[in-house]
Amino acid sequence: MSAAKKTRASKTVSGDGANSDVQLTALPPARGDVSFREMDRAEIEEMLLRNRVGRLAFSFHDRVDVQPIHYVYERGWLYGRTSEGDKISSLTHNQWIAFEVDEVNDVFDWKSIVIHGSFWILRPRGSPRAEELWAKAAELVSRIVPGALSENDPVAFRQTLFRIAVSDARGREAKMKRAGRTTP
Repeated sequence: MSAAKKTRASKTVSGDGANSDVQLTALPPARGDVSFREMDRAEIEEMLLRNRVGRLAFSFHDRVDVQPIHYVYERGWLYGRTSEGDKISSLTHNQWIAFEVDEVNDVFDWKSIVIHGSFWILRPRGSPRAEELWAKAAELVSRIVPGALSENDPVAFRQTLFRIAVSDARGREAKMKRAGRTTP
């Protein structure tokens, strides 16, 4: 049990005064026990670098959708891959997205990042720069999915590489302020 969790202890004392049983029961946080704070840019980048799955939010007309997707973060860009379908059709019409990455340990012990940016489909053929970007994305994706885009690809139907320009990134963290208090 983490030190931040509140506990209630109850003990049974035997006839000779020795403690025989101790039970711990979680107490709900009291007013003022929880703090929220904004994460700085370095913390946001560290969190993006250590995670590999986030949720991509996009919209088309009157519908907003959110889908989990794996990614690699590098110098202000998110790289990943997906398959053709409704998501790509929607993003072709509206490239503006939100992307969220969370680390959740408990109700009041979490970090969350929300990114706003633009979604760009990468093509394997075209200008030298386009081919360079596609090759870079393919190499980055293969770091997290060995065999990606090869005959050993575990999800071979995902052939569309993309990158997201991170234009705005904000992070928040929730923590318990005090170490656990106990009441007998």
